[in-house]
Amino acid sequence: MKSLRAFIFSHPRLYDAIRSVRMAGRRWRHKLRRVHPSFYLSAGSVVCPDLVADAFSYIGPGCRVGPQVQLGPYAMLGPGVSIVGGDHVFNVPGTPIIFSGRPELKPTVIGADAWIGCGAILLAGVNIGRGAIVAAGAVVTKEVPPYEIHGGVPARKIGDRFATETDRQLHDRMLDEPVRRRTFCPALELNQAA
Repeated sequence: MKSLRAFIFSHPRLYDAIRSVRMAGRRWRHKLRRVHPSFYLSAGSVVCPDLVADAFSYIGPGCRVGPQVQLGPYAMLGPGVSIVGGDHVFNVPGTPIIFSGRPELKPTVIGADAWIGCGAILLAGVNIGRGAIVAAGAVVTKEVPPYEIHGGVPARKIGDRFATETDRQLHDRMLDEPVRRRTFCPALELNQAA
């Protein structure tokens, strides 16, 4: 017999209705007024109310998202991603950091269809290009160009998302089209051995 989760995923209208109701409550609870109705925030995440999130963007469970963060359409943050830092003055001689004030915070922009892997840390103010991928556990201290894959501590380029420029251009054309609804990936079934 199918699990309830599999049943819900096999009925897109039912899934959309449940998802919409769940997110309406989370948008209200987190005071998120600048997110698209199709944006999804997983339980257990802490986000600043000034978050700007475009269509079908996603924040996974256990994320910590600081102020001035923008998510492009289809952008995804895996579980435990943190966007932090850049919020303390530390170079005033004779003054403890706690009393030194805060600099002006730069916005953090995560482009369309970018994917930030589990446990990655992004320092506030970095830009993640459209279609880029940040590997799980990476620490991003500077810009990630579009369609590049970055990983490590500190993060550096480890690959390209697409093998050819033609593939990249095809994907760019899709991202430039109006946002459209497609079928979500089914949830992972986590079977535990008895």
